[in-house]
Amino acid sequence: MADVAVIGGGVGGLCAAIRLRAVGHRVDVFERNELMGGKLAVRERDGFSFDIGPSLLTLPNQFDDVLRLTGTTLAEQVELVRLDPQFRYHWPDGSTLDIPNDPAAAVRAVEAFSPGSGSDWRLFMARAHRIWNVSERTFFAGPMSSPLALLRRMRTPRDLIDIDAMRTLAKAAADAFTDPRLQQWACRYATYSGSSPFQAPATLGCIPAIEQRHGAWYVMGGLGRLRDALVRACESFGIGLHASTEVTAVTASGDRVTGIRTADGSTHGASIVIANVDAEHLYRDLMPRPAVVRRLERATPSGSGFVVMAAVRGRTPAVQHHSIWFSPSYAQEYADLDAGRPAATPTVYACVSAATDAIQAPEGHENWFLLANAPADAGAMDGYAEVMLDRLAAYGTDLRDRIVFTETMSPVDIANRYRAAHGSIYGTSSNGRRAAFARPANRGPVAGLYLVGGTSHPGGGLPLVAMSARIVADMIGADR
Repeated sequence: MADVAVIGGGVGGLCAAIRLRAVGHRVDVFERNELMGGKLAVRERDGFSFDIGPSLLTLPNQFDDVLRLTGTTLAEQVELVRLDPQFRYHWPDGSTLDIPNDPAAAVRAVEAFSPGSGSDWRLFMARAHRIWNVSERTFFAGPMSSPLALLRRMRTPRDLIDIDAMRTLAKAAADAFTDPRLQQWACRYATYSGSSPFQAPATLGCIPAIEQRHGAWYVMGGLGRLRDALVRACESFGIGLHASTEVTAVTASGDRVTGIRTADGSTHGASIVIANVDAEHLYRDLMPRPAVVRRLERATPSGSGFVVMAAVRGRTPAVQHHSIWFSPSYAQEYADLDAGRPAATPTVYACVSAATDAIQAPEGHENWFLLANAPADAGAMDGYAEVMLDRLAAYGTDLRDRIVFTETMSPVDIANRYRAAHGSIYGTSSNGRRAAFARPANRGPVAGLYLVGGTSHPGGGLPLVAMSARIVADMIGADR
């Protein structure tokens, strides 16, 4: 069995550590921040709690599979709630749409919202399910070193058609719906990978099928409880966890890794190194590879985000756990973002977990986590919190006179906190038909180096980084 060093205690790193320990490797995880979890982080202040990274859990089975390797289950470690409705959507004309958890109820809700669109929704979701079925056994089943690697996992030429990679998501939405509001709804799923619906492939249309089939979940006590469960599992499994320990280099001899070096000058020998860090940081700073950095710089970075954490007095009538207030025009919003400037009229996402979990805010108060898309390298975006709050007020949800305090997180903060190049949340974007192949590979340029996490294949988001850990563990098993 081998000595394994995992750089970065984010979710992908923790899951990889568990999977490798389960087959007998000796594993240590090194995290530069005080707490494990990476972007799965929590901000607490004056009795208010905010999930400042992921605020939604999908495909919880990915984490149940990991925890079962340590002798426990996800259900034993956390209390999960399947949200119903999953989301509430608001449009500038004052219309709203709640998406129920039940697929049949969702069809009825869409039909009531836009007469004649229920059948459009049903057909769109059927295609989304086909995309997911193919993607699950091809794109998410293993590494993506080249288009050929994907083709080899396809069963028939029909798979290539069903994955719907040739249209953009915006084109698929326009083909599916005559109601422009539902077109905008479908386009929003590009934001799950920090991408533009006008450039990202229609393959991303599988995401609403995942939410409908497998649920949109909340972890009672906050998403940080999932991080805590993974940390407990690592500790009980004999994995060494080293917080506040910054890795400054991956060491190698010839074409094989030998371990890592930390900021205090210590070296830790390892024949396997797993990098759960931003790929550009890895190849620029920890194991310099100028050619790889130049290739990453040519790729389109994913979008960033601007966050407002608002502690709010009183209760908002009929507030939902997840809500979205759409901009008047996605075309104009993404014209701004693609030009590198914050949108003048942004779409605003809100998570108010106190609507489900009372302990997330003091009694009679609410915790509003607000997020707007932002371009990479957007800087501090001074004054943008007021832009977002003004947008909500214009739509009839005015929080401004009820705010106890606000805190913000800009693209600059994201870059500094997570060593994320350009402040991008997901590394490279999904824009373009070949974007999946431009994403850094799970196998590094020297033997024994592997990449997991949101900037490598298959991408960002809780279930995907857990998948990356499984992909890498399988690769290591095959390599040895």
